Order: sequence, then structure tokens, then C-alpha cells
Amino acid sequence: MRLFQNPKTVFYFKRILPFGIIWLVLSWFILLIESMATEYKNVRPETDITVTWDVFLFASLAVFIVGLAVGTLEVFWLGKLFKSKGFGQKILYKMGFYLLFMLVINLIAYPIAASLELNTSLGNPEVWQKFSNYVVSRTFLSTLISLAFSIFVSLLYSGISEHLGHDVLINFFSGKYHQPKEESRIFMFLDMKSSTSLAEQLGHQQYFRFLRDYYNQLSNAIIAHHGEVYQYIGDEIVITWKQDKGLTQQNCVQCFYSMKEALEKKSAFFIKTYGVTPSFRAGLHMGHVTTGEIGALKKEIFFTGDVLNVTARIQKLCKSLDQELLLSGELKTLLEPTAPFGFEALGTMELEGRKAQVSIFAPLM
Repeated sequence: MRLFQNPKTVFYFKRILPFGIIWLVLSWFILLIESMATEYKNVRPETDITVTWDVFLFASLAVFIVGLAVGTLEVFWLGKLFKSKGFGQKILYKMGFYLLFMLVINLIAYPIAASLELNTSLGNPEVWQKFSNYVVSRTFLSTLISLAFSIFVSLLYSGISEHLGHDVLINFFSGKYHQPKEESRIFMFLDMKSSTSLAEQLGHQQYFRFLRDYYNQLSNAIIAHHGEVYQYIGDEIVITWKQDKGLTQQNCVQCFYSMKEALEKKSAFFIKTYGVTPSFRAGLHMGHVTTGEIGALKKEIFFTGDVLNVTARIQKLCKSLDQELLLSGELKTLLEPTAPFGFEALGTMELEGRKAQVSIFAPLM
């Protein structure tokens, strides 16, 4: 499907899908506990829905769709609406909104489930009599508590995912890097120009807001070109690609110019708000790294290898060579020759702290 060939679509789908899975698994778990407690019998037939296969399939589909709806609201609206709030405040405000939302969904879904159970039409008086009994019963209260629990778990997942990064959290859950493994990756070290003078000019708090807006403008370009943010280090950002994704259509190079274009489009905003438009320089290199979980007090996915040191050194050459973007000959050799950019050889150079020389190239615009 062409829809899932779009990197942004895939990115948002991967963020939203876990909400549907969380809601589905929790609903099955709650149903199992309740069924075991009643010895798999409907002890309150006047209010409770007897679980037949039709009812089970409908409920599972409904819960999964509701989970996706919560994920969509979280990713595209509520997550941004409460972005400036503390973690506890976010959960509290969102819980109130989602409980109201779920209450409406529950009151719509119950009559449908009742009609399936009774094998009759939605307009049958028996359905609505059962519905009337349900809304004043303990079952209704129990359902609200179950919904509140599901909302809390999904918001907890959302908050942790937002702070750690979605891919990092998935890798922790899957245990992908529990044992160190070797990978071939492309790295970009991107550093803001004149950051020290900007920090002095704007002051600490204003500079922090400036950095936040700066990084926000880069995110869509990184997603669109299959990049992953490895680290934010002050005014520097480290982006990485799996080798095949970074090389395809020169994604790693095109990402640089897409980020630059994104900042240029927002230049009026930055001038009006901060009196300056940010710009940056970057270095690109590729090689083998060892990837794994590391840390005693705080776990994170960590890359180690000579490729990171070399990339950082290449980036530092940008200023002396008066270039915005530089890349190693090793990377340039593997980039698709028919893609948008050609390259100019700038010579073979020694890098600080490294004996072996590296051939350096700059894109031709």
C-alpha cells in the first residue's frame, strides 16, 4: 500500500498502534478476571452482557478501535495541548477528558452489544430495558473503573514513550539490545552556528525556548527521511540511520537540506520571537557500531564505535572549510550515484586525535 510507504505515515502509525494493543490486551485481561470470579457464568443477566463469540468479537473490535482513537487524540491533539504541563498534571487533565469520551462511547456501544446478545434489533424494548438497568447498576460503575485503569495505563505508556522515545521504548520491551549487537549505521552530528553568543544574547530561559522551537522545526524532516534522533546535546543533535534507509535516495543528505528548508520557512517566526534565525553545520559518516543497553541508575540504548568520533571531527571541519555539510569518502562511495546530489572532493585530511586520514566531500548544489 502506498500509504504505508510514506515515512511520516509509518511513524505515526507505529506511535498510535500500541494504544489499540494496550486497550485490547487489558480488556481481555479484565474479562478473564471477571469470568473466573463468576465461574464463567452471567450472575447478573438483567444488566450484564452474556459473552458469546459474536459479543466477544464485537467488543474486541470496539475496544481496539477506541484504543486507536485514544492514541490518535493523544498524538495529534491532547499531547500537544498539555505539552507545557507537568507529568502528573498531564495525566490528571487527560484522564478527565478521556473518561467523558469513554462514557459516551460506552453508552453507545452497550445497546449494540445487548442487541447482539439478545439476537434482536436495536429498537427492541428489551434492549433498552436492559440498558436502563445497566446505567444504574454496579456493573456500570465497574466498567467506568476498568476504563479509568485502561486510560491510566495508556497515558503512562504515552508519557514514558514521549520522554524516552518511541523506538527506544519498543526496543526495551522487545529486548532487542539486551545483548550488545553490531550494526552498520550512518550518523549525522548537527551543530548550531554561533550558539554561545546566542545563549549570551537571549539569556538562559529564552535560549531554552529558542532551542525547543529550533528542534521542533527539525523533527518532520528527520521523520520524512527515516532518521532517528539518538541524542540532544545542548545545541547539538545526533541523528542516525540504519545503513539501508540512510543510503536509499541519499536520505541522510536530503535530510540536512529538508531541515534547512524547514527553518527557512519559519525564519519570520524566529526573527519576530527571538530576533535571529538559527542555522547549522553538519558532518556525516558511516561505519560499524556496537549497540546495546547501558547504565546502572538509568538505562538507555547506547552506540559505541570509532564512527561517532570521526563524525564529530568531520563536523568540526565545516567551519574551517567554510562548508555547511561535509561527509566522509566512505559514505560518499556507497551513496546512490543517480540521486539528487553530486559531490566535490575536498581532499584527504587528518582529524583531531586520529592517525588515519579521511577523505572529505561536500555536496554540490
